[in-house]
Amino acid sequence: MTSNNKAVVPEAKEALDRFKMEVAQEVGVNLKQGYNGDITAREAGSVGGMMVKKMIEAYENSMK
Repeated sequence: MTSNNKAVVPEAKEALDRFKMEVAQEVGVNLKQGYNGDITAREAGSVGGMMVKKMIEAYENSMK
């Protein structure tokens, strides 16, 4: 199975990875570099959800 997750801006991958690790630490999820198949769907969802929340907040703040 191939992945369809292609970055629109490939240079942003490193920054997004750092952001993901930061958010994971904030919500108490132990992520490591590379494969993280040992975390639960709830843990993965909490990281992704918080990332989206922070990105929306940042965008809203930039509109002020």
